[in-house]
Amino acid sequence: MSQNVEEVHRRSTKKKVWTQKAVEVQEEEEKEGEELSERCVLRGIFKLGKKSHDVLLTKTRLSWTPIVPESPTADVRGQKAHVLLLQDVYAVKVKRRRTAGQQPGTGPVLGVALLCCKRKGRRLEDDTVHLHNASSEHTHIWYNALKELLKGFSNRPKYLKVFINPSSHKKEAVHIYREHVAPLFKIADVRTDITVTEKKGHTLSVMMESVLDEFDGVVCVGGDGSVAEACHSLVLRAQLDAGSPVKPVRAVLPLGIIPAGSTDIVSCSVHGVRDPVTATLHILLGHLQQVDMCSFSSLGQVVRYGFTAMFGFGGKSLARSENNRWMPSSRRREYAVVKTLARLRPEDCQLKFLPAKKLSGDPDLALQEQNTELEDKDEESWVTKDGLYLNIIITSIPCLNPHAPRGLAPDTRLSNGSAELITVGDTSRSEFFKHLKRYNSSSGQ
Repeated sequence: MSQNVEEVHRRSTKKKVWTQKAVEVQEEEEKEGEELSERCVLRGIFKLGKKSHDVLLTKTRLSWTPIVPESPTADVRGQKAHVLLLQDVYAVKVKRRRTAGQQPGTGPVLGVALLCCKRKGRRLEDDTVHLHNASSEHTHIWYNALKELLKGFSNRPKYLKVFINPSSHKKEAVHIYREHVAPLFKIADVRTDITVTEKKGHTLSVMMESVLDEFDGVVCVGGDGSVAEACHSLVLRAQLDAGSPVKPVRAVLPLGIIPAGSTDIVSCSVHGVRDPVTATLHILLGHLQQVDMCSFSSLGQVVRYGFTAMFGFGGKSLARSENNRWMPSSRRREYAVVKTLARLRPEDCQLKFLPAKKLSGDPDLALQEQNTELEDKDEESWVTKDGLYLNIIITSIPCLNPHAPRGLAPDTRLSNGSAELITVGDTSRSEFFKHLKRYNSSSGQ
């Protein structure tokens, strides 16, 4: 008996030792990887502004420290270095002096320009770091090294399919694309295939006929309606290609959303701000964000894929606003709300829902867990509620927008495998109006 106890103790101790060694080996490998990524690739002298700087390039960053003229051989490591992460750089160009009538790319070399973004809260702003050096050989060595390092970011697109809805909001989508988006795409050497949509369903028809393998992503310039149609088209195309018309299939291409609508709920929820430059820079830098979608069915048939559905007040006011597009956007919205409130009547509904548990942070695992849970739950596990309702909202995103700074569903996450159900029962118009006004406050509902 004692020998068995000693044997078990010896094996347990050995297992702990091996586990500790494995952890130490992993930590050493991670440390070596970090040291390798921070190993110097190039080092040289450039002018930034009016001062000369000692510039150091590694695989992940560019740093520069001013050179003190009084003691050029002094140790500059004690001085604070400026750092630019290469993950924030979307293009690099050779700077040349240009004169009237001169062909592009033939003037004297001035140095290297790094096109990058700087963060200002949730916004991304376009910025440029100028490295001045008159040596053509020195400049091209740095230019080629930087281009090679930027190729390592595999998520960054090179060829995009772009859909522009010219009728969205104040019909500014084409202007927004030309002024804010196209110049950044050109600088980053991103090719585009542009379709200006002519009617509802145009995006879907083009997506069904396009060869998607040649594109790195799809970009939608428009409002929430345009985004919803683009998302529906991507998911439906993925399901048809996979031969799975019912079971959800992940879209094969990412969707970039350039806000050009009246509320831009999806863009605000994903990016945190309603800004076309921020959205464009996210696309160029290859930033990917998983977002849950819902499938909406009727009589067992899938009608639509999307993020949000509204029944009652929300659905009626949106429909009324859509039918009066000849009016200015702000006036149209106010008219729709007032008219719908005046005619608002409760609807007799039956709701069935399964309360979600805390799911895994991995979107794929969360979807698998949720599907397994739905299969394992019997009919009695679902919660059923009957009653009169003025408004019902189902959404998989927070629905942030300028009129609801915390969103219609502030507790919703973008990719946790669940949706939020918001219901408003039968109440007086004054109480319902107070409920709507609370969306405008920073404290939320």
